[in-house]
Amino acid sequence: MLQLTLIRHAKSSWDNPALSDFDRPLNKRGMKNAPLMGKIISKRGLVFDRIVTSPALRAITTAHLIAGKQGFPEQDIQQRDELYDASVDELLDCVHSLDNQYASIALVAHNPGLTGLCNYLSGESIANLPTCAVAVIEFDLDDWRGVYQDTGRLALYEYPRKYTD
Repeated sequence: MLQLTLIRHAKSSWDNPALSDFDRPLNKRGMKNAPLMGKIISKRGLVFDRIVTSPALRAITTAHLIAGKQGFPEQDIQQRDELYDASVDELLDCVHSLDNQYASIALVAHNPGLTGLCNYLSGESIANLPTCAVAVIEFDLDDWRGVYQDTGRLALYEYPRKYTD
């Protein structure tokens, strides 16, 4: 069985208009929510074999904060350029290229592609994965190249606002 955890990056800051979209850091809420979600998914028993992230600063930071709460070695987080601002098709290409030695992979990326991928793979109709949302999709497969539309089941869906405010 394969398990793909989709994680939308935590809330980013718009305080410095001179920064490019790629270089925006997490804001105060994002810095609080990413470790919170790391704790929540750890309590749910999720353990990742691999974390793959967009190279955008807000995604990398989210990946590192979640990894820290998981006990996942931060040096093993893999950055993939194609995950930045990726469409559903580009995200799916990334999934198909994942190494089959890893059965549980977290993918940290951006909307709208991530929400689209979640719905495409699971057959769900989530309108929008909020920032720092975690969607776990399970597949009765042993090869990432077999992951396509409606081949997965949404096993867990969590987001920070369920636990804050």
